[in-house]
Amino acid sequence: MSSSVIVPVIDVTLQANNFKELWAAMVIAIKTSSFIAIDTELSGLGSRKALLAESIEDRYKAICHSARTRSILSLGFACYKKLDNKADSTYLVQVYNLTLLCSEEYIIEPQSVQFLVQHGFDFNKQYAEGIPYYKGNDKGGDAHGVNLRSLFVELLRANKPLVVHNGLIDMVFLYQCFYAHLPERLGTFIADLSQMFPSGIYDTKYATENELRFTASYLEYAYKKCKLENSKAIAGGSNGSHVFIEFCKYTGSMQSYIDYRPCLDNQNQDGALNICVQFSAYGWCPNGSQCPMSHDTDLIIQHDEKTREDKRKKRKRKNKKKAFQGPSETCSSPQGKKSRFEEAKLDQAVPISEPALPEHQEKTASSEPTDAVHAFEAGKTASKNGNEESRPEAPSEAPDRPKEKKVEGGTHRAGFDAFMTGYIFAYARNLTKNTEEPSTAPLIPACLNKLFLSGKSVPLHVAKSTFSKSSKAHVHKMDYVWGKSTAVKPEGTA
Repeated sequence: MSSSVIVPVIDVTLQANNFKELWAAMVIAIKTSSFIAIDTELSGLGSRKALLAESIEDRYKAICHSARTRSILSLGFACYKKLDNKADSTYLVQVYNLTLLCSEEYIIEPQSVQFLVQHGFDFNKQYAEGIPYYKGNDKGGDAHGVNLRSLFVELLRANKPLVVHNGLIDMVFLYQCFYAHLPERLGTFIADLSQMFPSGIYDTKYATENELRFTASYLEYAYKKCKLENSKAIAGGSNGSHVFIEFCKYTGSMQSYIDYRPCLDNQNQDGALNICVQFSAYGWCPNGSQCPMSHDTDLIIQHDEKTREDKRKKRKRKNKKKAFQGPSETCSSPQGKKSRFEEAKLDQAVPISEPALPEHQEKTASSEPTDAVHAFEAGKTASKNGNEESRPEAPSEAPDRPKEKKVEGGTHRAGFDAFMTGYIFAYARNLTKNTEEPSTAPLIPACLNKLFLSGKSVPLHVAKSTFSKSSKAHVHKMDYVWGKSTAVKPEGTA
């Protein structure tokens, strides 16, 4: 049995001035949201080795170089507004996908083009209808009027929690492309970032690995796993609140701007022998759509569930004979799954062009056409199967749409990825919330201002150090942002 819900993604371009037409709606969605999830598509990332430098300072410099020489191709953001009049955790969600075109020269990497085209990105549309922007500090009238830099200012003024998935690179690119020239030192950047988003930044990859502790943590897997667990809780009638999603019902001219993303949950039969173990562990496969094995995330999750249950039964049998020292780590964590992959890959006939990379390196593997949006997070592809648990009254109906060409991993869209990121956060928030905590408390205290660091056991903490000062460009920009806003000025801002 399968069920479906349609996720409306509002496509924002220069076509017919729809960017200006949708401006007021976007600003209202931002201002009235409970939190905002963001995702980007990039033209490239540069050297994998530099991006994985042991020194975080060196790693930051490499990301800065990429942000200064490359560009954001599309920006997705999903505004989640919690409806207080509902018994459960119900969110009204508005999703936007902005197609962008940098007005300056920038590098575009062939691997990134190959990956994005494979996942449905339309470069003809980008060059014909992309919303223009300049990088670095404000240029002329950049800071005024209806443009991307002004939209980013509205995001800052709204003072809402910001949610990303494996988002350090996103934050660096957003700063360089829409805010100001990046500071040279990581400490200065972190000081600026902490003042730009005083309500906090949350990284769902960090939350998935450290709070939810799923078997894998790449975006599509985490998203579908959250939906599965939420559906089980609803079907089982468990106590406590559940996550429900509602969407606005768009009419009139808005219909022409909507790209409806179908989310289907398919109840697949067990097909463990057909699963690509590399994709299962890391969210990417060097063979892409040519891989003979399954990349179906629903099937992967079902196989993981069965593996976990088999191990539980095995432990139970062992416990009857002798005391057991604790659960095996093999499949109880993302790290454990990677260990399982190292064993399984030897037995599976999947050609691998180089030694298996950690999941955090997946996006820059030389054999894989990278997304380049989130280095090392190749699982951030739009879901082709899924289901959002929505109430009966949720306006999820969509008109008939032309049948789209099937592409590897679904159609890759920054807007839909932002939606998935927000859903993971909503689910994690629902599990960890304390009904007695004040409304001003962090949404997920253990994950507040902690950005996932690839290959590191600890996250990057976004907090201003007593040894770091804010950059001059940031201080100047904060004067503009908060000087013309009625919002409370962040503490410590010049």
